[in-house]
Amino acid sequence: MIVTEPVGLNSASNEVSGTGYTATGNAMTITQVPTSTGTTAWLDFNNITWGTSTITARGALLYLKNGSSNPAIAVLDFGSDKTSTAGDFTIVMPAADSSNAIIRIA
Repeated sequence: MIVTEPVGLNSASNEVSGTGYTATGNAMTITQVPTSTGTTAWLDFNNITWGTSTITARGALLYLKNGSSNPAIAVLDFGSDKTSTAGDFTIVMPAADSSNAIIRIA
């Protein structure tokens, strides 16, 4: 299972906390089977939302939740703190194509 976990810069573990946030993140769903064009293959994932939440995050960690080592797959940097206040906090995945998909292999 691939999981995304918003991260901040101000806590010991860097995992955010707040109303409506589930610790250790949310599972991501692959919404498109591996696809390829030319020499590039990619995966597409669903957007992740924490509803009615109050959190601030600077980025997110995507990792494989395997029960032991939980290796990182990707680290996302939002460029600045993003905040939700009693509303949806959504991480929107980029377009699923050979130039933009979050996970691409060329």
